[in-house]
Amino acid sequence: MLIAIVEIPRATPKPDKEAAVARALGSAPLYRKVDGLIRKDFLNGEEGGGGVYLFESREAADAWFNDEWWGWIEERFGARPTLKFFDHYVTVDNAGGAIRVDGEPVKLDDASEAAE
Repeated sequence: MLIAIVEIPRATPKPDKEAAVARALGSAPLYRKVDGLIRKDFLNGEEGGGGVYLFESREAADAWFNDEWWGWIEERFGARPTLKFFDHYVTVDNAGGAIRVDGEPVKLDDASEAAE
């Protein structure tokens, strides 16, 4: 799996939670249709916004973050984003009560759980 982090700088003040949620909900349906996208988390920071994307593969991420995507983002937000990729293997999911490797739950032995 692959994590992509997009940061989009902004020159305007940080939107409040209500405005950020409204904007994210407005574009969220688009991401339901992205091939190979497992999850997208929307970001709202003091210096900009963006997203954290979890893709099934680098190929799926490359298909989404293509030349057209760069122009689309610059047109929507008036700024050039930064894009960073990270290989993703292990997830600690406290809400779901699981540790996963490549999306599959694993059971750690008691000694390794105590050491952490």
